[in-house]
Amino acid sequence: MTEDPRLAAARYRVDRLARDEGVGTTPEADPTDDGGSDGSQTASPEVEASGSRTRAANAVDRAAYVETSIQQAIRRGDFDDLPGAGKPIPGLGQGHDPDWWIRRKIETERLTGLGPPALMLRVEDRELSGRLDALTREQDVREAVEGFNRRVIEARRQLLGGPPVVTALRDVDGEVAAWRERRDARFARADAAAAAEVEARAERRGGGIRSWVRTVFRRSGRD
Repeated sequence: MTEDPRLAAARYRVDRLARDEGVGTTPEADPTDDGGSDGSQTASPEVEASGSRTRAANAVDRAAYVETSIQQAIRRGDFDDLPGAGKPIPGLGQGHDPDWWIRRKIETERLTGLGPPALMLRVEDRELSGRLDALTREQDVREAVEGFNRRVIEARRQLLGGPPVVTALRDVDGEVAAWRERRDARFARADAAAAAEVEARAERRGGGIRSWVRTVFRRSGRD
C-alpha cells in the first residue's frame, strides 16, 4: 500500500528543515582552547558532538510534532474535499513544456484562435473526432481532415519561432472509415432505443387491454 502523498509531503518538509538546520551551523568554540598555530579558534570534539546531538534531538522533536499535527488534522477532516483530491496531478509524467502556461490558459478558458499554431493544433487534434461526428456527409468529413492536414504542414514550415509542431497528420481514408463506423454505431444505438420504446408502449397498451377484458368478464359473471 502506498503512503499517503500528504504525509509524504509533510515529512519531506520536515527533513528539509532538519537538513537546513544542520548545514552551515558552526559549533560554539571552547573558551579554554587557545586555538591552533594560525590563531583561529577550533571547537573541541566534545563540543561538536554535543552540538550534533542537540540538532538531532531538535529535528526529531520537530518531526514528531509535525507528524502529530498531521494525524490530528486528518482525523478532524481538514484535508477532506480539497481541490483536486482523488484526481491525478495534471501533466504528471509528461515532458517539460516551456509553454505549458499558454496551453493551460487556452484549455481552461476554452480560447479559440489564440496562441502559437503548435498549441492551437494540439487542441484541434484532440477535438477533431468530435467535430467530424457533427458532420453528416462523407465529403465534408474528407474535406475537414484534408484542411486539418494542410494547417499542420503550414505550421511546420513556419519561420517565426515558437514551440515545435508535434501534431501528426491524419490519414484521410482512415478518418473517414472511423467516422463511418461511429456513425453506424450511433444509428444502431438509436434504432435499438426506438425499438425498446415501441415494445414498452405495446406492453403498456396490452396490459391495459387485458385489464379491461378481465374487468368485463368479472362484471358479466356477476350479472
